[in-house]
Amino acid sequence: MPVLPAVQPIPEPAEPEYFLDSFPRETFPTYAWVERPVTLPTQVWTTETTHRDGQQGGLPLSTATSLAIYDFLCRFTGDSGAIRQAEFFVYRPSDRAALEGALERYHGGAPIEPTTWIRATAKDVELIRSLGVRETGMLASASDYHTFHKFKPGGRNQAARTYLEAVQLALDAGIRPRLHLEDATRAPMDFMRPFIEHVLAISAGYGAALRPKFRLCDTMGLGLPYEDVALPRSIPRLFREMRAIGLQPEDMEFHPHNDTWLVVANCLAAIRAGCAVINGTSLGKGERTGNAPLEAVVLHLIGMGYFQQRQPDFTALNELADLYAEIGEPLPPKYPLYGRDAHRTRAGVHADGLNKFWWMYAPFDVPRLLGRPLEVSLTKDSGLAGLVFVLHQRLGLDLAKDDPRLLQVYSWLMSEFDHGRQTSVEWEELAPVVSHAFEGRHDKTA
Repeated sequence: MPVLPAVQPIPEPAEPEYFLDSFPRETFPTYAWVERPVTLPTQVWTTETTHRDGQQGGLPLSTATSLAIYDFLCRFTGDSGAIRQAEFFVYRPSDRAALEGALERYHGGAPIEPTTWIRATAKDVELIRSLGVRETGMLASASDYHTFHKFKPGGRNQAARTYLEAVQLALDAGIRPRLHLEDATRAPMDFMRPFIEHVLAISAGYGAALRPKFRLCDTMGLGLPYEDVALPRSIPRLFREMRAIGLQPEDMEFHPHNDTWLVVANCLAAIRAGCAVINGTSLGKGERTGNAPLEAVVLHLIGMGYFQQRQPDFTALNELADLYAEIGEPLPPKYPLYGRDAHRTRAGVHADGLNKFWWMYAPFDVPRLLGRPLEVSLTKDSGLAGLVFVLHQRLGLDLAKDDPRLLQVYSWLMSEFDHGRQTSVEWEELAPVVSHAFEGRHDKTA
């Protein structure tokens, strides 16, 4: 046998080091700041666009479904302030009916304020004058990709004049304008800076209640969460420019898409750079690859230290996931947090870890915080440990691996795979085999 070289012994602690400052048992993982960013806003929150961008991305929303979603979002946010607004289309009767229903709920005490989304045109402002909203989003495309090709004859000045006319009409109607700067991650500051300054100038005499907001949109998901890349793609630099213009954290929103996989990272970069508001959708529905999944953003915001007094109820989103499945828009099975397989392992070594110390293969207290079980699917690779876990979870049994009843069930399981089966065995199929081996034991979770 080879002779191992002498090595210094590794320090052996009296107790395991679980880094509980970063991974507390009672909540989501926390940020143990080495140095808290000085630009972090004092308060942060999110706004919802499921009824607009989610619908635009393919959600088939009737009025009843729209209001059911609004109710789930209100249950999720509760009195935490995590979601403060939700925006609605106004172009079809069903959308206006959903808006009216949400406004009625809001005036009756629901926590999420309904707002509208329109194009920044005089014609669209007329649509919302009598709807009873206090704030509206206004599409104001900002990149030359849009301003030179959406308008006839086109160009930055024509676009700006059109938007500013609509802003003036909204202010005159007593409606707070929220300018959605579309395609901001491909837009020149030579357009955005003077346009924002013009909006601030014409609104100056209308008071704080009508002070405009500005939503910077990473429409094609091209933003990067890094300081060391150039504008317009750098999200930190983009918000630094906004602050230099004079915008406060609560004046700014960020609305990203996930086309290049950086949607959550870009949201966190925006927060770190001084933006107080993230706009997205719960469970990530939206145009093309989807909007920022607000449940993921809020999870990280809790980790940063926000919402410590009152936290959202993450278990409420299980019913929203069920609703999406019912209307033909189910979550992908491996969708983080709420997908069917998000907390399901198929590896025997993982199942063995769950049996011995379940924190080993859990990112946080998933059953308590999300209302979802840790699960094992039985495959040719899940081993005896996987079967032990399933029987403990379903029947409350603590079995040794040499228990003859366990080995009887395991023998049946392995014969399935020895004869060519490739799919996992779920409880519904396993239950009769277990009942026979264990003389009628029934699922305690049913």
